[in-house]
Amino acid sequence: MIVRLMGEGQFRVDDACLSRLNELDEAATEALGRDDEGELDARLDEMWAVVREQGTALDEADLSPSDLIIPPSDLTLEETRALFSEQGLIPDLPS
Repeated sequence: MIVRLMGEGQFRVDDACLSRLNELDEAATEALGRDDEGELDARLDEMWAVVREQGTALDEADLSPSDLIIPPSDLTLEETRALFSEQGLIPDLPS
């Protein structure tokens, strides 16, 4: 899966990393539902850290489409809300 850190670049992540991102996505979605901006920002920051640490950065010239875009934590609650679906940032993929 290819993940874009909004404003930074793209990373290829493996299934283990994606599993962790799914956990964080669920926590971020719950925080968003409670309008808890501090918790939401913390989960987004954690998602960025996981991608940076566990993902492999793609070359800037690589034009592969992103499967997932993670926004930075400095967006407003409403700006971030516009990027989430009912399933969060990470869509439920068929098994």
